[in-house]
Amino acid sequence: MNGSARWGFWAFIVVLVVLHFVLRIGLGFAQLAPDLLLVALLLAARELRAGFAAGLGLFLGILDGAVIPFNLGASALVLTILGFAGGRSRELFAGDSFVFLALYLFAGKWLYDTLLYLVTGDLFRPGASYLLLVSPLTALYAAAAGLVALAAYRAFA
Repeated sequence: MNGSARWGFWAFIVVLVVLHFVLRIGLGFAQLAPDLLLVALLLAARELRAGFAAGLGLFLGILDGAVIPFNLGASALVLTILGFAGGRSRELFAGDSFVFLALYLFAGKWLYDTLLYLVTGDLFRPGASYLLLVSPLTALYAAAAGLVALAAYRAFA
């Protein structure tokens, strides 16, 4: 990735993070908006080394926790773990096809929900049925939103 493409990619990641907060808080969509914060982390982690990706996950988790104070520590911990895992995934899986990215984003969102459920216990979710019924749908929604955003970025980059 050359210099101008690198700046464009990081600007795209910042736009995803800002759009996440605008949709969830600014426009009041809350859970109806896709989890663009996680999409931004997972896409950025593919371009970073594992340690920097974990640091980005920690930063985004603290940023998310500052807005939603009930899951400050849990969100930061889970996003740090996913950032590290996403940074390591580049070494295991080569390529950036849309099929791979769809599966990557789907698995990342589902793993995020699972880890958040395990860390917080039953505090925020109605039960394990959430992980089997609702979580795959939100993972599919986040993956679709991430693919649309990435396709738009690639079309204009």
